[in-house]
Amino acid sequence: MGTLLSYVSNQNIVDMVRDIETTLLSTRLPDTNKFVDEYDFVIVGAGSGGCVVANRLSEIHNATVLLLEAGDQETFLSDVPLTAALTQITRYNWGYKSEPTPNACKGLEGGVCNWPKGKGVGGTSLINFMLYTRGHHKDYDHWSSLGNHGWSYKEVLPYFKKSEHIDIDNLRDSKYHGKKGPLNVAYSNTPKSKLLKAFLKSSFEMGYNITDPNGESLMGFGRAQANIKNGRRCSTSKAFIKPIVFRKNLSISMKSWVTKILVKDSLNSHNNPSAVGVEFIKNRKRYIVRAKKEVILSAGAIASPQLLMLSGIGPKENLQQLNITVIKDLKVGFNLQDHITLNGLVFSINDSTINDQKVINTRDILQYILHGQGPYTIPGGAEALAFVRTPSTKFDSDYSDMEIVLGAGSLVGDYMGTMRNLVGIPDTFYHAVFDDLRQKETFGMVPVLLRPKSRGRISLRSTSPFQWPIMEPNFMEDPDDIRAMIEGIEMILKIAETESMKSIGTQFNMNKFPGCEKHAFASRNYWKCCLRLYGSSLQHQSGTCKMGPANDPYAVVDQELKVHGVNNLRVVDASIMPTIPAGHTNAVVIMIAEKASDMIKAFWRTTPQ
Repeated sequence: MGTLLSYVSNQNIVDMVRDIETTLLSTRLPDTNKFVDEYDFVIVGAGSGGCVVANRLSEIHNATVLLLEAGDQETFLSDVPLTAALTQITRYNWGYKSEPTPNACKGLEGGVCNWPKGKGVGGTSLINFMLYTRGHHKDYDHWSSLGNHGWSYKEVLPYFKKSEHIDIDNLRDSKYHGKKGPLNVAYSNTPKSKLLKAFLKSSFEMGYNITDPNGESLMGFGRAQANIKNGRRCSTSKAFIKPIVFRKNLSISMKSWVTKILVKDSLNSHNNPSAVGVEFIKNRKRYIVRAKKEVILSAGAIASPQLLMLSGIGPKENLQQLNITVIKDLKVGFNLQDHITLNGLVFSINDSTINDQKVINTRDILQYILHGQGPYTIPGGAEALAFVRTPSTKFDSDYSDMEIVLGAGSLVGDYMGTMRNLVGIPDTFYHAVFDDLRQKETFGMVPVLLRPKSRGRISLRSTSPFQWPIMEPNFMEDPDDIRAMIEGIEMILKIAETESMKSIGTQFNMNKFPGCEKHAFASRNYWKCCLRLYGSSLQHQSGTCKMGPANDPYAVVDQELKVHGVNNLRVVDASIMPTIPAGHTNAVVIMIAEKASDMIKAFWRTTPQ
């Protein structure tokens, strides 16, 4: 917010906003510095999963809950939806970078993929683009068919609805949306642009309808639904933690880096080992706390497998290489999945769009600060989404395998370089492809591969919890992923050629991507080259602690999210997804945590104390 205030000349307004900031900062989250020896539940990670679980388990009045988070609490910097990319160059991002991968990211900075992940109370919901989509109903029916009973769409829909407060007038009576949850779902508070109207209208020319992607059918075009409240980011910290911080049975400890899960072997050889607590570092001091009932691991798809492996739970060949005692041999870190995207498809039009320089004006800034309205409320600049089906896909006829994101602006208008820094796009690319467009009105469309077939892996690099694990994406290793992405790009070009889009003068930028000049422009070989060099991640890493029955050789947790062969230890985050849903994963993680909370409550009601 300080960056916005610096452009406001009215001193009275500046003073008023700073008074508001001071008042809100006085409601900072309480940070525990004194610990008791034992808590009923110890939750590792205050991301989207951990915040929900902490809220729901602290509803048990006679249960004590400790929530441990390596980061800090959110500030105003993360509140502004339009500037979401800016938050990812702050201390709220772990700043992960993958290993070089042969089929993607090769032309990005350092030849690697940037993997921003949230570090703070709220996790990645502090730095993501806030888009709220749940995926296709068949995603969850597939989970159930793999032996994960209780995870069909019919069974998970109530948990999506439980967390949600739908703030969109024409969806309030939908049976697919919730009204009483703490997580706000809304449109941006800005009038529909001509670009948005033309894009939505183009859906009919493309053979689709305008739909609610979180309703009966995922397929179709629609305005972006996002976790926004009064024009500001609605993180899981705001939704699930701040309203309940004064519960006496909930302790929150920030800047607390968990280094190990403590697992005790049973004296009886017929019994499984049990998680009994965790070890963590805070203010350079080492602490050990015990968990009377459970340790709940919600550190995310990268840190959760890393912590399990450091604690002796994982593939024995990797653990033995590092002389870690193997407590349970499980395929931890395998099954890594992510949604793949390609940035840089830019179009010019004859109507107004958004860029960095244009929104820095007193009118838009005051409209946002005072009323929560205007272009600053557009989530990450994404105005609309289209869920479509590529022509050659083998998925069912009602199943979207490609998402197309409509941007209110484009990379051309990224004058401050925040989006380029997020993705890792080099300056040489920016100038070669976009320099002659800088005086034009431009927008972008981005293809997103929703059901990748390629699988990556997380493995340990060392025994140090402070060193990143080895992160191997293996993006687009499967030829069908390349096929789908190329067809997704071709669908974007067809959208641009519809009468609706041509009515606003839509023209595709035909400057070639550096490194692909030898290929005929827009040929399949050209797009394949572009994907190899500049294809990257949508930051939906998941699947690395796969949920599945005991007879699944790659399963790490069971249908109740308990780690196979280890008592009193569950994983509750994106890592448990057997297959990645055709949606944005933040909504899915919140659903998983809502369901997990009920399973934990039910288990301890029926288990002798």
